[in-house]
Amino acid sequence: MPIQPKQTKEGKAQAQTQESLIEYPSIFPIKVMGKNVEGFLEAITHIAHSFDPSFDPSTIELRPSSSAHYLGITLNINATSREQLDELYRTLSTHPMVKVVL
Repeated sequence: MPIQPKQTKEGKAQAQTQESLIEYPSIFPIKVMGKNVEGFLEAITHIAHSFDPSFDPSTIELRPSSSAHYLGITLNINATSREQLDELYRTLSTHPMVKVVL
């Protein structure tokens, strides 16, 4: 069901915004998966740092697949807004080394 505009006191239509379930700022985990190749971890770390200058690489969790062909990376980002998270997801999802972002 589409969001219906609501009327303000001035009679102007105003789109309702969905309330976020996330309180900002907060530490938000993002899981990124891709082929376990040279440069993958560095590329993802660089992207994380560009969206969160306070990003601490020592908090990264790595999980290789059972065959070690793929690598799961968990990033803990200091999320400051929904827009920041949306753009981070878009950037990660379109990176050529990334297969999945959760």
